Amino acid sequence: MNNIIRFFFIPALCALSVLTACKGKEVPPEQPTEEIAVEQTAEEETTAEVTEENSESVRVSHQTQRSPSDLRSRLSGRLPAFGVNVYEVNPVNYENPDIEILKQMGAETYLISYFTGEQFYRAGDYDKAIAEYTAAVVGNGEFAEAFFSRGNAWLKKREYGRAIEDYTRSINLDGGKAEVYNYRGFARAERGETNLAIEDYSRAIALKSGYADALINRSQALFETGKYDRVIEDCDRIIRLEPRNASIWNRRGSAWYQKKEDKKAVSDFTEAIKIRGDYALAFHNRGNAWYSLGELDKALADMNRAIAINPSFASAYSNRGNILRVMGNHESASADFAEAKRLESR
Repeated sequence: MNNIIRFFFIPALCALSVLTACKGKEVPPEQPTEEIAVEQTAEEETTAEVTEENSESVRVSHQTQRSPSDLRSRLSGRLPAFGVNVYEVNPVNYENPDIEILKQMGAETYLISYFTGEQFYRAGDYDKAIAEYTAAVVGNGEFAEAFFSRGNAWLKKREYGRAIEDYTRSINLDGGKAEVYNYRGFARAERGETNLAIEDYSRAIALKSGYADALINRSQALFETGKYDRVIEDCDRIIRLEPRNASIWNRRGSAWYQKKEDKKAVSDFTEAIKIRGDYALAFHNRGNAWYSLGELDKALADMNRAIAINPSFASAYSNRGNILRVMGNHESASADFAEAKRLESR
């Protein structure tokens, strides 16, 4: 699952839909691994090109975390040198701290480094962010938040091994944060360690049962390992949390299709299309489900629609060619096969 990039991101990160949740965060565009194909005359395509239309399916937040209460406690209380209370001055809103005021107030150096790193991270300068986070953990080797944030920066740089190391150190210091398990799972998925990723997503969900991002990421990983019943269970939970998430309706439909439950697949793909009328992948997948049901006219209409939305969708041309061939239109079928081959070779 190489979707960097719901990273996104998630995303993300979303990754990794890299790639998109943790709401409102940037998300990695999803690689459409749920694409389903009818019998091919050429080598069967397993993935289509990455498109923005699937971007929220894998979501992993890569934005800086709101500072927890223990950080606030280190900045609280009356400072003798200034005779004011931190909360009266409010130098830190825990998303955009004023570094100069922190220095004037005598905040510890490692905290200043951490917040400076957060600012560099938000600005997209991940190398400088990593340098500041490193200074923070050198100043305080038990600073779990700094390891977590440095892991996020490594993830942005696609340094997945280093990200995993930092997430693991953060977990060893504080194993109660669901987000760290979710992010480490995403990094592991990007390295192809799908079963380990599922374990991490499951830990995140155990800590936070309504954690939509981790459920979305786990459902993707489960789909990749062929555990379709579990995919459906996770998608059921996600739909209860996010009933307007078109990609999850598409994912559940893909799982039904893999189980040869074509009518249920058509129903879910149709729901995805109702939510997002330009969802080429859902039209493509519904077309294949119609094909399996022997509804060739409906299958052809859906493939036409998928190609109209995304003229570079190679699998849609190949699958439309199969439909046309069965319908007896061999000339048009040959033209579609040729176009699919041309697009795949680009």
